[in-house]
Amino acid sequence: MVILIAFATFISTYIGGLFALKFKDKLHLVLGFSAGAVISVAFFDLIPEAIHLAEGVYDAETIIKFTAIGFLVYLILDRAVFFHAHHADKEHEHEAHLSHHKRGVLGAGSLALHSFLDGVAIGLAFQVSIAVGTVVAVAVLIHDFSDGINTVNMILRNSGGHVAARKWLLVVALAPIAGAVSTLFFTLSQDTLAIILAVFAGFFLYIGATDLIPESHHAHPKLITTIMTLIGVLVLYVAIQFAHV
Repeated sequence: MVILIAFATFISTYIGGLFALKFKDKLHLVLGFSAGAVISVAFFDLIPEAIHLAEGVYDAETIIKFTAIGFLVYLILDRAVFFHAHHADKEHEHEAHLSHHKRGVLGAGSLALHSFLDGVAIGLAFQVSIAVGTVVAVAVLIHDFSDGINTVNMILRNSGGHVAARKWLLVVALAPIAGAVSTLFFTLSQDTLAIILAVFAGFFLYIGATDLIPESHHAHPKLITTIMTLIGVLVLYVAIQFAHV
């Protein structure tokens, strides 16, 4: 049962990525939507779930602190390790290309780890009960479509080609299956999972606020781009709320 649901997340993620590849000529609109989706998942899914899982161990303030730590860790990786650069002259064009490539790998890699944890969440939820497992599975299936879009956008946005985008899409799509399978061999305490989710919420907030939103608006500073971001927030919010009904 768990493995079948994890395989369904693979399909959902991969379809989302193919959608992004097909409509790459409208990338600014897809980027705008993705930005809203990423931020929505952080605010309305990861953080609330982390607070719920940490209940009785950590208070909400502590969870938010871990989210801030995630944001700052990603900031350090982006600026100090992966050399974030938006502009470069011809002399540094090659270095800029490598910089963008590394940022794409960092972003896609974080999505892969998040997707792995999605699979872990599904497996652990079914260890609690079928009812809890079903609710978690529905939530994961809904936003994994957005994960596929975000993975492709992260690679294309940072000087990656179709081949690299498809490779990373496959990695991210397979990650939930690996996560679900791993739960057959271990258990993870709820408070530990809560901290991990909070940190990844910080990652996602950074990706959305400092990369996807500025880039989508910089290339096409039009009202429709902002509207797409708001639509991304709304769609994921409604989907997440529906999944938890």
